[in-house]
Amino acid sequence: MKTVRSKHVVVGADFAGFPLKEAVKKHLQDRGWTVTDITPDLDKTPMYHRVGFALGAKIAEGEFERALAFCGTGMGIHIAASKVPHVHAAVCESVASARRAAAANSANLLAMGAFYIAERKGMAMADAFLESELGSGYEDWEGFYAYHRIGFDECENFDYEAYKANGFEVVNPQSAVLADEPKGLAY
Repeated sequence: MKTVRSKHVVVGADFAGFPLKEAVKKHLQDRGWTVTDITPDLDKTPMYHRVGFALGAKIAEGEFERALAFCGTGMGIHIAASKVPHVHAAVCESVASARRAAAANSANLLAMGAFYIAERKGMAMADAFLESELGSGYEDWEGFYAYHRIGFDECENFDYEAYKANGFEVVNPQSAVLADEPKGLAY
């Protein structure tokens, strides 16, 4: 698997997200990342949902640990990628939310909307997402990692039929105590 620790990431975009993808890709390459681009040609970009499926497959098949997805709003490509097993997609419009998607929700695909995100902000969002992992930045918040790990695990292993059969309750729910938010925590 190509990991963020080895500075590998896969990217893709539809026609609307293509310019933002190009700027973020160049930024990452300039910072030493190996960027695999599944949509290198603007004239041949698939529809947003097909790009989402393809990026999701790169994660589901264990080829890449993380992906960056770009379309007009980030919404459509995010929805499509979320249909692929083992994809935990986040659509974000700020650096803080991109960091939090990785640090709190263990998201493995970040979707951005080129209609709303300027190039430099997209670069900063990619950095924040790729440089964070579950629990990072929250070491002083007692129980943070355990609480959010349960959320990730229950999402990753979610079985709708078992959930339905259990009266729409999580089967064998885990629990963790999340301490009070540390004073001065900005996000």
